[in-house]
Amino acid sequence: MVSGTDSALGEILAGVARGQFPPANGGTTVVAQPAHRDAGVLAFTAHSVIFLDEDEEWLRDALARTDADPLGASMNPGFLAALMARTGRSMNCVDLLTCAPALPGPPPLALREIEDPDHPRVARALKFRDEVRVWAADGGILVLGRGVAGRWEVAVELDEAARGRGLGVQLALAGRHLVPDTVVWAQQSPGNARSVRTFQAAGFRPVGSEALLLAH
Repeated sequence: MVSGTDSALGEILAGVARGQFPPANGGTTVVAQPAHRDAGVLAFTAHSVIFLDEDEEWLRDALARTDADPLGASMNPGFLAALMARTGRSMNCVDLLTCAPALPGPPPLALREIEDPDHPRVARALKFRDEVRVWAADGGILVLGRGVAGRWEVAVELDEAARGRGLGVQLALAGRHLVPDTVVWAQQSPGNARSVRTFQAAGFRPVGSEALLLAH
């Protein structure tokens, strides 16, 4: 895997984490996939990034033929369906992409590191991330691993009985303490308002949207 700023996509993401976004000029940047697993589309304010090992002329023609506002064409269902048909890949949904700077010291939450590859959240993480580590708290778990372009990503899962106590915010905040980098990323489905609120309360800021194309 090509990770971090060793790839063109990694350099773009590193800039975004610093608040340096692609120019809001209505353009589209096409870069190579940083790994076979990692392919998809990112949309920032008035600029899109396609990271896909595909013919660039075909990609730009498909964008131009998409019946949508040009600023939103890269996330239009018609364009994403064309990408899936072209590549044989699938996707789950368009996610809200967020990130937050790392925090010093240990997390202010009692956690124990565990190895549970059969947990549904862990099994899912292993499909999309490398170097996966898992911590458990009373009522929830935190998963940390390296995802797209080697970036560190955090996800949390709560037991139903533990909801409404602020544990999700504490776990997301713990991810900022545990990440072995200067920044940690997280994705939330926009329709999962509870998750969006949780990560924003933990200091994660929205930076764009992301549609990952999944290889079978």
